Amino acid sequence: MRGFLVSSVGVTCAAALALPLALPAPAQARPSAVTSGPAVPGSTQSLPLAPLGGERALGSGALEQGLTRRDVRPFSLVGIVWDDPAGELRGRVQVRTRAVATGHWSGWQDVDTHNHEHAPDPGTAEAASSRVRGSTAPLWVGDSDGVEVRVQAEADARATAAGDSLLPRGMRLELVAPGADAAPAGARPDVRRAGAPQGLARGETQAHAPRASALSTAHAPESADTTDLETAASGEVPELASNVIPALSQLETEAEFLAERPAGDQRVKPHIGPRPRIVTRKGWGANEKLRERGFVYSKRVKAAFVHHTASGNNYRCSQVPSVIRSIYRYHVVSSGWRDIGYNFLVDRCGNIYEGRAGGVAKAVTGAHTLGFNTDSMGIAVLGSFGKTKPSKSAVTAIAKLTAWKLGLFGVNPRGKTYLKSGGGNLYKKGKNVRLNVISGHRDGFSTECPGWQMYTKLGTARKAAAKYQGR
Repeated sequence: MRGFLVSSVGVTCAAALALPLALPAPAQARPSAVTSGPAVPGSTQSLPLAPLGGERALGSGALEQGLTRRDVRPFSLVGIVWDDPAGELRGRVQVRTRAVATGHWSGWQDVDTHNHEHAPDPGTAEAASSRVRGSTAPLWVGDSDGVEVRVQAEADARATAAGDSLLPRGMRLELVAPGADAAPAGARPDVRRAGAPQGLARGETQAHAPRASALSTAHAPESADTTDLETAASGEVPELASNVIPALSQLETEAEFLAERPAGDQRVKPHIGPRPRIVTRKGWGANEKLRERGFVYSKRVKAAFVHHTASGNNYRCSQVPSVIRSIYRYHVVSSGWRDIGYNFLVDRCGNIYEGRAGGVAKAVTGAHTLGFNTDSMGIAVLGSFGKTKPSKSAVTAIAKLTAWKLGLFGVNPRGKTYLKSGGGNLYKKGKNVRLNVISGHRDGFSTECPGWQMYTKLGTARKAAAKYQGR
């Protein structure tokens, strides 16, 4: 089912970006972690959990599962998955790991168990796939070669008998190795034919027939503005020309935006922020053989939901490509999604990364805000922000990204919009919900995400984004 496709910078029906095929060099590629050439594939170890007891129990009278301390192949990210994607893990998950560099064991670290709200919308083909599983949030632990885990169920009044457990069936520990960073410059990307596409539910649109365009670093798929099913026209994809989409000035962004408009539709000055610098999927080393063939689009982007990855704050910006490759692998291989769930990711240094494939300027449907993935985009800031404040650079990156991307669709970042709920724990399916154009995940679903400290910064991001748009 999984094919190999290289992501591209797409164009929207109403608005698009222009990007020269010959990108300016060298000065644009700031992070040293972003290199040329294909990345070495990572790996996933999946270990079934077993009942624990005695000294390792977190509390008396509660069923506990886990794994005792053991040696494993090197990994850098952990998570727990289980059979039923609709099931919740009501309990506490803790892990400790052994660092490869020092041989020292960490203390117990909590894994965020509330992750079901980051998922494909109910009723979509992605959600209905037999490969989809329930999962915790992933936790980045760095290079490790030993692990111990314990999972304790919460006591619950709905238990029918003493000792009943609310732990879901089929729990497994996922240990993800991101693979090595990209090869030295000059290595030629591996381009293969894609496999068969997964089916789509009505209301979704799939398209991946590439076409040449001066607006993209590669061939972008034709934009889709219909709810009818469109099938693949070609399984072969071109190479992506660069690891980085360079930033443009305000004037350059507006000029390229207007150049794509019909001749008679250039009288009104657009409100669009300067295009920010974006590290492409090739730049962070995505293994395109992992994800599903093709792309799924909405008609437009009306809102941006801000998230935190809840993967911890123990990373350096030079490690971010590895962190994203690990999250990508966890979303696709472990959780069973078609691709990484977020449309964009942002690190603490303010770098912006392309997420789900299909074109950074297109309305790509993600799996980030259960019930509101249609007509929206998901931006995940790497880290956990319940108690930790996000960096100013990260908040600025959110503002710059939303000023540009929402501007492509004529949307005011300080405005309100209506989205139709696909179903969730706050709004029933079909309800039209009035939301801030830049919202936190918790505005569409009852969740802690994006963490209180991040949530309080969204007003700052809205104000700055509007200013970038010239409003």
